[in-house]
Amino acid sequence: MTTELAKTFDPAAIEQRWYQHWEEQGLFRPERPDAQPFTIVNPPPNVTGSLHIGHALDNTLQDIVIRYERLRGKDALWVVGTDHAGIATQMVVERQLEEKQDKRTNYSREEFVEKVWDWKRESGGTITTQLRRLGCSMDWSREQFTMDPHFSEAVLKVFVDLYNDGLIYRDKRLVNWDPKLKTAISDLEVETQDIKGSFWHFKYPLEDGVTLADGRDYIEVATTRPETMLADMAVAVHPDDERYASVVGKHVVLPITGRKVPIVADEHADPELGSGAVKITPGHDFNDFDVGKRAGFAPADMLNMLDAEANVCQTADGLVPDEFLGLHRFKRDGVDGARELVIQRLKEQGYLIPHITKTKKGEEVELDAEPRTIATPFGDRGGVVIEPWLTDQWYVDAAKLAVAPMEAVRNGDIEIIPQSWEKTFFHWMENIQPWCISRQLWWGHRIPAWFDESGNVFVAMTEEEAQAKAGEGVTLKRDEDVLDTWFSSGLWPFATLGWPDENAPLYQKHYPNDLLISGFDILFFWDARMAMQGMHLTGQAPWKRLYLHGLVRAADGSKMSKSKGNVVDPLGLIDQYGADALRFFMAAMESQGRDIKMDDERVKGYRNFATKLWNAARFCQTNGITASATMEAPEATSAVNRWIIGEVAGTLTKLDAAMADLRFDAAANIIYHFTWDTFCDWYIELIKGNFDEETKAVAGWVLDQILVMLHPFMPFVTEELWNAQGDRANYPLITAKWPEFGAGVDAEAKSEVEWLIGLTSAVRAAKNELGIPPGQKLEAYCEAPSPLAADAIARNSAAIERLARISAIHTTHAPEGAAMQIGAGSDTLAIPLEGLIDIDAEKARLTKALEVSAKEAKSLEGRLGNANFVERAKPEAVEKAKADHAHHSAEVERLTAALERLG
Repeated sequence: MTTELAKTFDPAAIEQRWYQHWEEQGLFRPERPDAQPFTIVNPPPNVTGSLHIGHALDNTLQDIVIRYERLRGKDALWVVGTDHAGIATQMVVERQLEEKQDKRTNYSREEFVEKVWDWKRESGGTITTQLRRLGCSMDWSREQFTMDPHFSEAVLKVFVDLYNDGLIYRDKRLVNWDPKLKTAISDLEVETQDIKGSFWHFKYPLEDGVTLADGRDYIEVATTRPETMLADMAVAVHPDDERYASVVGKHVVLPITGRKVPIVADEHADPELGSGAVKITPGHDFNDFDVGKRAGFAPADMLNMLDAEANVCQTADGLVPDEFLGLHRFKRDGVDGARELVIQRLKEQGYLIPHITKTKKGEEVELDAEPRTIATPFGDRGGVVIEPWLTDQWYVDAAKLAVAPMEAVRNGDIEIIPQSWEKTFFHWMENIQPWCISRQLWWGHRIPAWFDESGNVFVAMTEEEAQAKAGEGVTLKRDEDVLDTWFSSGLWPFATLGWPDENAPLYQKHYPNDLLISGFDILFFWDARMAMQGMHLTGQAPWKRLYLHGLVRAADGSKMSKSKGNVVDPLGLIDQYGADALRFFMAAMESQGRDIKMDDERVKGYRNFATKLWNAARFCQTNGITASATMEAPEATSAVNRWIIGEVAGTLTKLDAAMADLRFDAAANIIYHFTWDTFCDWYIELIKGNFDEETKAVAGWVLDQILVMLHPFMPFVTEELWNAQGDRANYPLITAKWPEFGAGVDAEAKSEVEWLIGLTSAVRAAKNELGIPPGQKLEAYCEAPSPLAADAIARNSAAIERLARISAIHTTHAPEGAAMQIGAGSDTLAIPLEGLIDIDAEKARLTKALEVSAKEAKSLEGRLGNANFVERAKPEAVEKAKADHAHHSAEVERLTAALERLG
């Protein structure tokens, strides 16, 4: 029994109701113990997060796949959960304390961690609610959290096992240090900004009695960070730079500190840049750190001049003057910092080399430094300049772990889609650096390592085990640091399934996962690390296929950012257009390897598409067309019904092929055009006025197939229509059966209906070109119709009159006089125009319009052929020129054809 549909499609009226029903009935993971498994895991969003447009794309694509595989009868599991997000979550709770004039250090570590858990219980579910609004059919009954007890146990075991395997070790190296958060951070948490700064040039005096070939008793160096000279340990010159060949191995005596440092030969110094000599501060610059190691400085001996808050501290050699100690590295709150004082002292002592520049009037002006725009690293959460800082941290030997994933990609155990990302993957993996996994936080997985008073380390699952290793009477203190969240989220594909218990039923059935969908921007931070950890710990690649999608950008192609004010809120789009429209936009625009430009009008267009389907279903209901009672296509005798069944078969084949290749844009467009063009615009028009029992059965069956095929993309409107079309007790669309039937394409019916469609389209286009009213009935002449045309005309005269508005098609010669020529298949029909239009006036109008468009097209072609215009004009100007050229070129073709019709 059908349920009468409302006249107007209102997404808000159905979305929450259906989602609640699906979840309450357990339909996101129906009981299918014997079915073939299909498994994906969501990239766990931060527990502090809220749904942004990137999440919307990522999760829409995953939901399309999981709904598709569920409809195909598989035991489809979509693992869902959130990441504890160490830095982000700790910052949220600390900000709450600050609002109450309180702070973290007023509490013990345990007390503060409990406050974080309190926050998580009260406010940590925002993004999971928002994912539901998007329609994500995740297995919420098994929702995971990276700090859940079972997951934490797995994390500690991995650390201990990797340590025992020699793959985790403690080392002194440079890290990205956030002086505000007072922790090391990953490269992903560093944002580079272009900042207006300065480039200072200094004299570093050579040791007594040493001069350069040109007689100078100093080496000129330049830097954007003059304060770091307090910890300089060398000056580097290129081995082939003849200017400095005589002083390599000699020393300079640093101003201010008086430290005597060597001149070393290293290819890092570029003879073409500046003076060709580079100051080396291995304890505060990543490049300098490598130069320092090559020069023979052990990391333990490298000088550190800053504390955790980026204030100047005394170096190990005690040569930093007292007046610098305690100063911040930069000017802060109006108070000069170490940078300003270093410059002042160097200037006073005559070591500052001024920068000479000219004004617009040509006058020379002396400046302390050369103005420059400098790419500067900032912490994305702390918001302050990152300081390369030399500290003791825990590291993973990533180079060894990277070997197996690279082999897996090479031999096909892991397929990367699009394949173009393989080159990037190999380049990064082949040049991978040690992975710093320790963070100086309280919230997170605390590192299972204990130290005795001599600094010996004991790694174990528990303190009791560590104590047993250390021996009785040895006092142990646990490491204060926690693990990088990427370390724990790297276990996501298997720890969520019960690992390390390899006999866990879910692990046995659903590992390895079938597919991972992720943004390309976390290929190295998450995807590669899952591959490294998964292959080492389980012996298998964590997933068979890795699909990398692009970013969602603003309409002009720029990256979205809060500072630009161009961030799009997906929830706002759902409120305005419905979740189905946003989802379909994401799928239709997801072309492998390309970013997506946000376009509200296209989202609106897909809401109109849902409305079109809604109205088609209402039309079917009005004419007694209800849910199909059969999976197989009904028996059909008429050409139009045989044709539409074949079109369903062809659409299904193309759709399955697109989904197999993860061509989301192709899949979306296949079902879009079949639904809108083939079903709504042609089939429904062709069957109007002829609703016999066969046609009702076929139309109901076709609509059912559309709802099933469209469901992964637009789950809400399709489920509503599926249930409104008939009583389907215990057979909701979400768990229906994917189309599978024996019918194929009926070539005879296809040819006949396509001839009819071609005729109708051509007549409508010709009328539009010549200004003839659409409803005007015409007579046509086809002197020698093909057998196909003869049959089509004989069997479809009523449809031809209704759709093409041709009252008769004569098989005799057309009368003398002006006539327009219409093509349909291989046939040509003549339609007399006498008395319908002023032939001469219409020719004049068309000729004038043709001349205008031809002239514009030629002008634009010349502009686009001009390399200066294409290279120098604004991108939007070039795009507009291309669009205008395409428009006028099409007009030339259309108007030429119209004139030809007039004879």
